[in-house]
Amino acid sequence: MLTIFATTDQTSKIQSIIDSEFRLNEVVTVKGQQHLMDALGFNYLIVNEDEIKIPLNWSNDIPPYLFEDDIKFNENNLLALIYFKLENYERAYECAEDNATLLTDIDAVNCLQHGISVNIDTEISAFDSFQQFSIYRHWHNIAIKAYYGETLSFINVYQTKSFYQKAIDSAPNDELRAFTAKHYASLLLDVNELETAERLLNESIKRAISDDAKYELKNVQYAVWLKQLGIPYDQTLLNNIKTTLWEVLKHYERQQNHLQTALLLIDAAYVANISESFAEALGYINRAIDILRNEDIPELLANAQYRKGVLFYTWAQSGNTQFYKPAMEAYQEALKVFSYDNAPDIFAEIQHHLGVIYSEIPDEIKKKSLWAAVSVSSFHQALNHFTRETHPFEYAMICNSYGNALTKYPPSVKGDNFAKALGYYRQSLEIRTADEYPYERALTLLNFIEACWFVNHENELQEQLLFDEMMAKAHEVELLTTDEKLLAEAQRHLNKIHELSKILA
Repeated sequence: MLTIFATTDQTSKIQSIIDSEFRLNEVVTVKGQQHLMDALGFNYLIVNEDEIKIPLNWSNDIPPYLFEDDIKFNENNLLALIYFKLENYERAYECAEDNATLLTDIDAVNCLQHGISVNIDTEISAFDSFQQFSIYRHWHNIAIKAYYGETLSFINVYQTKSFYQKAIDSAPNDELRAFTAKHYASLLLDVNELETAERLLNESIKRAISDDAKYELKNVQYAVWLKQLGIPYDQTLLNNIKTTLWEVLKHYERQQNHLQTALLLIDAAYVANISESFAEALGYINRAIDILRNEDIPELLANAQYRKGVLFYTWAQSGNTQFYKPAMEAYQEALKVFSYDNAPDIFAEIQHHLGVIYSEIPDEIKKKSLWAAVSVSSFHQALNHFTRETHPFEYAMICNSYGNALTKYPPSVKGDNFAKALGYYRQSLEIRTADEYPYERALTLLNFIEACWFVNHENELQEQLLFDEMMAKAHEVELLTTDEKLLAEAQRHLNKIHELSKILA
């Protein structure tokens, strides 16, 4: 649906133009400009006496490309923009064929939206006599093409940043400056220049701008903060994220922007989860799933199911084993959309988690061998993608999880599962070095020592060598961490080792 807000003397003329097109009046409504304040969403046009205005599109539903500021009001231009807004590009092209600039702009958005190659012309010599908005529009649109488009020539990130900066420097007012700043900050977020992005957003939010601008900037701001979060979580930063996320969520709900509301709810579930508010997190993710199911967006719905799986998996890993089954069900729903071909990282991560779930899920003893078989298959699929060469951090994490799983499988007739586990722990420890990953290394060392107690030894020499290795690894844990639980676990193993030494002596 599209709404056109027009001056009183233009409404009847505009209505007659719409009525002349087959069934166009079923999807286009004409209202007086006095109703403009009641507009919800972003799909509308404004018609004054002799010009058509396209409002700034702060949403993320179409590329943020800027049209001319003063499009002449006539039948063809109006229809071209109406069909453009309704995404009927074929008809929009026909109506705009006598307006070269408008036709070029419509084509640019079509190309950006559908992944068609675009050309970037950075020539500025013709701008000497242009108005400030034209110069600003030129640099903004070049930056948008470079960032979001498939360009015919290679444009690196430094060039794109310079385009954005030129647009910001030439912006005629704070609203337009904020509009460009939002997308510049998104680029900085993507390339992990988080401090620069945060400064840009803070400066823009402080200016006298519209509510749409403020909340869209805050939407990027909380995403920057979210990316800065790390263990142990900074409580002040976490509180800032919660407050800002909630403000933006309420803004989208007021605007009845269901898609953005769902995306915010997914993030809200993640924040609630790391804050250990499990019931709150589940409520958010279920609301997101309901919205995305109604909006009929399979990929985003699958992503929400994946996030729900992560949620249940986290709870189950905290000792609530009853959540392994719902985690498995949510992951399996996500895998109906996410395959290795179209989303290899997500597919492999889900397989990693399923490997853990199948090894831990409560069930009858006689079914444990079946669960172990599918667990092994899932771990192998995860390791086929997250290899030591391409994804060392993930590879080490999966090796550690696989080692843990092996200690929980039923006894194997073809070998010692605990000895196999030690092999995977060793591979993990080769990557989890003391310098780079001290905490993760301490966890794997303790897993290694625990498995050692159950290994079947072929001879006394092998037993003594492993015994010495256990002692060394327990002492190493004491050098790696100040975590009281981990230190207590290391001391427990050392006490057992000393007791066993006395018995053997």
